[in-house]
Amino acid sequence: MKQLELLAPAGDIKKLYTALHFGADAIYCASKKFGLRAYASNFTEQELEQVTKDVHNAGKKIYITVNIFADNSDFVELKDFLEFLQDIGVDGIIVSDPGVISFAKKYAPKLHIHISTQANVTNKYSIEFWRDQGADRVVVARELNVDKIKEISDYLGDSIELEAFVHGAMCISYSGRCLLSTYLTGRDSNRGECVQLCRWEYELRNVDRPEIPLGISEDHRGTYILNSKDMNTLPILDKIINAGVTSMKIEGRMKSEYYVGCVVNAYRKRIDDILNNRPYDESLNEELFKVKHRAYTTGFYLGQPEQNYETSQPDNGYNFMASVLGYDESRGMVCVEMRNRFREGEELEIVSNKGLFTFTPEKIYDEEGNRVPDCKLVQQTLYIPMDIKLEKYDILRKKI
Repeated sequence: MKQLELLAPAGDIKKLYTALHFGADAIYCASKKFGLRAYASNFTEQELEQVTKDVHNAGKKIYITVNIFADNSDFVELKDFLEFLQDIGVDGIIVSDPGVISFAKKYAPKLHIHISTQANVTNKYSIEFWRDQGADRVVVARELNVDKIKEISDYLGDSIELEAFVHGAMCISYSGRCLLSTYLTGRDSNRGECVQLCRWEYELRNVDRPEIPLGISEDHRGTYILNSKDMNTLPILDKIINAGVTSMKIEGRMKSEYYVGCVVNAYRKRIDDILNNRPYDESLNEELFKVKHRAYTTGFYLGQPEQNYETSQPDNGYNFMASVLGYDESRGMVCVEMRNRFREGEELEIVSNKGLFTFTPEKIYDEEGNRVPDCKLVQQTLYIPMDIKLEKYDILRKKI
């Protein structure tokens, strides 16, 4: 079997280190420019240089999204940026625009080129074309099923790598190339400014009676006609791997580090089980219902995905209570950063890369040693006595 890669999103530094902690093999992220998630925190060039070193020191890889559909004006800064990425040694750039690819080949020829899902690569001949243009990897269009991916893999062999999205939100568009946001708000989704209009609820109005709204009813459950279900392929991940996909990509640069940690943790364990011929563990899939999500679908892999008609609001059964900052062995206390309100005496769950645990904090202290029976100051540093030696980036959560 080819070497497999679990590729995780990182919208900021905390998410990046959380993804590494929970077992990601590679990270994809963006600078403050040229990426398709303009409203994520993203990274300054100084931060990119530092995290690239840290990722490599951990024996992992880092890819940078340069996947906007570029205007002429973008190329003024692009040359220097690509040279910078080459100089700091990133492992690849994710691109869709042929002009950007041409610039990368000319000014930063050592950079590995990964063709973005935005390029809508749906067949083996397109991938062959991109390979001949110097691409090392292609993110196959999400509209392909496992049989079509297998046909591509058999045709191209080891001459190019295949990457595919396996988890996260999906756009109502063709491989993410959507115009709704641009038309209705002026924010161009193809330049990283999408406002997710597909998640909004809509109504019709008669031009002769504009004061009377008319609901759009797909069926009795709701009117979210543009709202896709979220992708979850954990139960069929073996089929995707057997089809020839070697890099499994999680969507979510706009999601929290809690989301990133839980999802990466589940997929890491599932991949390891597949590699070691262990049976499918349903409890891993249950973890994916404990993060914010819409109704799940396996995407196009086994057929046409279903729409999500019930609601556009994500659902989850747990709240992210605190992120672990470290463990003080001399005091027998875990140090955490509070995220949501919790109290002494309430049962919490611990999510770590070593397993899941429950515990009930009997006493909680602030940095000055004062008791904090009710933790309600967001991002307050707290100390909790406990025997379990937690690690930085472990997660505390509570069932709602």
